[in-house]
Amino acid sequence: MVKKVRSHITQNEPLLFERSSPGKKGYQLPDLDVPTVSAEEALGADNTRAEIEDFPEVSEVDVIRHFTRLSTWNYAIDLGCYPLGSCTMKYNPRVNELVARTEGLAWAHPYQPESLAQGAMEVMAALEAALAEITGMDAVTLQPAAGAHGEYTGLLLTRALLESRGNPRKKILAPDSAHGTNPATATMAGYAVENIKSNDRGVISPETLAAAVNEDVAAWMVTNPNTLGVFEEEIRKIADIMHSKGCMVYMDGANMNALVGVARPGDFGVDVIGRAGAVGVAVARRGALAMFSGAAGGGGPGAGAVAVRSHLEPFLPGPRLKRVGEAWSWNYDLPQSIGRVRAFYGNFGVLVRALAYIMAHGGPGLRLATMDAVLNANYVRKLLEPYYEIAYKAPSMHECVFSDDRQAAKGVRTGDIAKRMIDYGFHPYTVSFPLIVHGALMIEPTETEGKAELDQMAEALIAIADEVEKDPQMVLKAPHTTRTGRVDEVGAARKPVLRWKRS
Repeated sequence: MVKKVRSHITQNEPLLFERSSPGKKGYQLPDLDVPTVSAEEALGADNTRAEIEDFPEVSEVDVIRHFTRLSTWNYAIDLGCYPLGSCTMKYNPRVNELVARTEGLAWAHPYQPESLAQGAMEVMAALEAALAEITGMDAVTLQPAAGAHGEYTGLLLTRALLESRGNPRKKILAPDSAHGTNPATATMAGYAVENIKSNDRGVISPETLAAAVNEDVAAWMVTNPNTLGVFEEEIRKIADIMHSKGCMVYMDGANMNALVGVARPGDFGVDVIGRAGAVGVAVARRGALAMFSGAAGGGGPGAGAVAVRSHLEPFLPGPRLKRVGEAWSWNYDLPQSIGRVRAFYGNFGVLVRALAYIMAHGGPGLRLATMDAVLNANYVRKLLEPYYEIAYKAPSMHECVFSDDRQAAKGVRTGDIAKRMIDYGFHPYTVSFPLIVHGALMIEPTETEGKAELDQMAEALIAIADEVEKDPQMVLKAPHTTRTGRVDEVGAARKPVLRWKRS
């Protein structure tokens, strides 16, 4: 068993308040070269104070060492894989960061004249065209700020189209395997949500969906592949059913890491796709474009591109890019537009990163990334199936979902296994999601990881499965190597300690 090892000191780190020593300073100010003015005189006595109560007094080296030591506690994509499923947490190439920091792009201002923003507008136009091609859709907006924001925008577009036809409708159909934000977003958009139950293969049957469709249904909100890592094989037939009833098909692109270069949502009947192009991650939780070097691996900000077919294009948020002669311009003459969904034109730096990623890979490279992601997920599945119960026997795409059924017989649950993974130096998988899998262990390795890293992670999980059989208390009391052991999770959630108090 090859274990990961932490080389840094594992001792706990006191708060700066606890390191405080009277008289210490972390700064040295030069002598004033302007007349001295009393703060009370300038600001008023009610707005000033002589001392800040309990403010820590520490030296510069204390501060540097404190925060440097804290930084070694962080787990980052630079240290190892993030097997979090339904998120697409992967390594973002450094070159994309450099491109986003190009002076003319990094310092572009949203209010500068169009004549001075042609380069930035060209970047956005090129990205829109690329995402339209990748998704098989007709038009794209880059304005939404994150994945769930893109979802919301997509449903507003759906409502606007249906209102223009005389019936906005009242209800969204969502599979029980849909992305976790979908029902909440539908509710925020003013729709009632009806859950559609998956069959024993983890997909929605056309017959089940057809029985639920009526004049009140606005759209089917599907994630494909779904959060079980299973492709909805009947999606073309289901799309035909929805369209025959005047309904839209909304697809969440959070799992596009399994489709790019292989299958296009527009080709199998999707009307609008949020997180268009993997167009997925962020953070509030996900901010789109995660596949294309977006926020998922970096913590934000995000982007939530939305791609639509032509019948929804008139309703896209404004302004829209248009070509006028040899130059780009902004078109505000959009009578059917739902209006702005965000100030300015999206999180531009994320858009630059996404375009850099797409152009660096090209079509063949994007397809290869997809194929590698699917290969990695199935490799992990093959390694772990003898030790963990696979939730659904259907073929896995970019992620695989196990259950803790075997381990539960020993009193060990998925959360316990996840905590034990930390002792082996790995970030835990997605715990207890999707909800339709009892005790779920969701793993998405992405195309980033090589065989050696996947082997190490699998070896750790196999070792944990063996510990469950031989010494379940080892797992139940994990983690053992962290500075803070098991916390009272209920107490931490209900009675969080958010500020330091002198004892």
